[in-house]
Amino acid sequence: MTDDRTRRTAILATAAKAKSQAKTTAAERAIRALVKRGEAITFQAVGREAGVSHAFLYQSPELRRRIEYLRSQARPTPAARPDTNGSDTVVLALTAQIEQLKTRHRQEMQALRAALEQAHGENLDLRRELARRGAAPS
Repeated sequence: MTDDRTRRTAILATAAKAKSQAKTTAAERAIRALVKRGEAITFQAVGREAGVSHAFLYQSPELRRRIEYLRSQARPTPAARPDTNGSDTVVLALTAQIEQLKTRHRQEMQALRAALEQAHGENLDLRRELARRGAAPS
């Protein structure tokens, strides 16, 4: 009985090791894929891409070091951040222009709705007048 238990334990240990190695391989592939696509390297992104849990990534010392390193490299420091004043100005100008267009659109739609309501009212008055005079509306 001891031999069977030892054998089963060895089989389970081998299976657990193979499962862990498969998860590690999947996580490494996920990191490479995220880097290749230029996406942020985070525990959540790697876990989602590889189909592994955050706990697995945190518990693996090598994967954890690699993800933390890549995550820290992706964050630009304020001194290393390029000057974006030109593009910021363009974005602000376009945002203001969009807001103006939205406001004008809202005003035009309100005016059109008011005109439509007035036309419906006039149409209703004319139908009533025709009915009062005895003419059948066509």
